[in-house]
Amino acid sequence: MKLTALALALVSAAALTATTPARPDRTRPACCAPRDAAPTSVVAARTAPAAPVLPCSAPVSQAAAEPKEEPLPPAPKSDPKSVHIEAPNLKGVVMEVRPDKTRRVMVATEVCLREGPLEVFLCKKGTKEHEAILRADVDAQKLHELLLLTGAEAGKPTQFIDAKTEMPAYKPATGTKVKVSVHYTKDGKPHTHAAQEWVWDLKKKAPMPHGWVFAGSMIITDPENGKKFYGANSGDIISISNFPFSMLEIPVEISKDEAQLTYEAKTEKIPAIGSKVWLILEPAPAS
Repeated sequence: MKLTALALALVSAAALTATTPARPDRTRPACCAPRDAAPTSVVAARTAPAAPVLPCSAPVSQAAAEPKEEPLPPAPKSDPKSVHIEAPNLKGVVMEVRPDKTRRVMVATEVCLREGPLEVFLCKKGTKEHEAILRADVDAQKLHELLLLTGAEAGKPTQFIDAKTEMPAYKPATGTKVKVSVHYTKDGKPHTHAAQEWVWDLKKKAPMPHGWVFAGSMIITDPENGKKFYGANSGDIISISNFPFSMLEIPVEISKDEAQLTYEAKTEKIPAIGSKVWLILEPAPAS
């Protein structure tokens, strides 16, 4: 009886294997499949020798095809005789003082987005990573203070309402013009260029043409506890679209919706997610 039951079980299993279509192997590319198809008989499958496996050149997973993140290169100098001063109690922030006493600020940042629409260029870590290329674990108010030390003058962010009439009225952001650059390593080579080269204008098929001004954000008072809060720490440290709390902003009317439809990350120019980048803020000389 036991032998009869076993024989019936083997026949049933073989019939099920022959009539049920095999599910595709989702974990291994076709090039890695055995040379010969496996026999449908359960008994034969148990006794047949293992089939050889073809060499596989296709990526096993999408992660394997992603570019490797790049480390932070040494902080650059615009003049060999420049002096680097690390900001006290502010990790990853350096001020460069040139021989002619002009200054610029450099911030260690991280790539958090390489593809998709943009509203922000630099956000504070843990805020707007889904719409910004770079993020930094830094207090934006401290950056504001360092920009003042470079000689930059803070203006005002975009205004949407006329304070006198309380009617809608657009006023562009004001403040000292600030040149924004990035310094990083990609494919083992150092690169330094304007931040705009990472922001692609879909309509003009060219890098974003606009520059930034030191709008200076604003101090907000929390109505619940009365504490003061620097607005750009909500995420808008360097904005692309118009926000009322931006530290650096474009002095051109660009709504949030328009930014999403117009500007996207230039993927092939940007190093891998997680790569470290020096963001350089250089105020324009006073006229």
